[in-house]
Amino acid sequence: MPIKLVTTAVELRSESARLLMQKQGASQGLVPTMGALHEGHAQLARTAVEQNDVVVASIFVNPLQFGDAVDLDRYPRTLDADLALLEAEGVDLAFAPSVEEVYPGGEPLVRVTAGPLGDKWEGASRPGHFDGALTVVAKLLHYGIPGAGLPPSGAFASSGGAGLAAYRAYFGQKDAQQLALVRRMVADLDFPVDIVGVPTVRSADGLALSSRNRFLSGEQREAALVLSRALRLLEDRSNAHEPLDLESAQDLVASQPLVELDYFEVVDPGTLEPLAENCRETPFRGEGLAIIAAKVGPVRLIDNVPLSS
Repeated sequence: MPIKLVTTAVELRSESARLLMQKQGASQGLVPTMGALHEGHAQLARTAVEQNDVVVASIFVNPLQFGDAVDLDRYPRTLDADLALLEAEGVDLAFAPSVEEVYPGGEPLVRVTAGPLGDKWEGASRPGHFDGALTVVAKLLHYGIPGAGLPPSGAFASSGGAGLAAYRAYFGQKDAQQLALVRRMVADLDFPVDIVGVPTVRSADGLALSSRNRFLSGEQREAALVLSRALRLLEDRSNAHEPLDLESAQDLVASQPLVELDYFEVVDPGTLEPLAENCRETPFRGEGLAIIAAKVGPVRLIDNVPLSS
């Protein structure tokens, strides 16, 4: 079935409710994106389609997430290609609102605050980024509530369909801090949605897929591979029940002159607090998340890998 494009929240609610009725569906999935879609986003859509009767993907470049107006302006807008990718994966609805639709009164005076969890790592390098991200995610999650466009007395609602539809939203694990924050927001503020993390998709050479990769030159892209190599080094040590020796992995990244390291740490997956089991002598035990961020030329890249032992 061809994908349907809607640009207002009213249309989204109406069309998603109609599709739930038409399919007698029991579940709805939401895939929030900023567009410039690639295979990582395709995997999000694919997973959502496999797990839900109706799937909505949003395409919205959120100005609240950008501290630099130049960065916002140069973010790729590729709507036609994005729609083609989503349609190929079986997504039912694409929601591509304007800034005025999402923020009708201008920038919101009241926002979701990421709190201490949003002040570290990416938050330290990009002040206010996660407040902006959580604010728009909160709005998108509300827009995507299943059956919101149906009157309570509607036939489908009264049969238990839309009113009981399961609701899931899909986020990539590559943005580990954002995923952790969205999960905390949903839990702390009682959003009626299950958050599903989808594993990072990588190119054949190991580089995590990102919309920003297109800004790397050939030489810079080659240099950027040191990030995934360093993460894989820690993963291999963890799997072998060896000491992680984080310092030597950091030295590997430092050996690449085109890469300017911001942070490289092993943290608790839920709290993002650094773990103690990173020394050279002690084998790693338990669950962890190795996170890394670096600037390669003009591009800031992030990556991570789960660790378990």
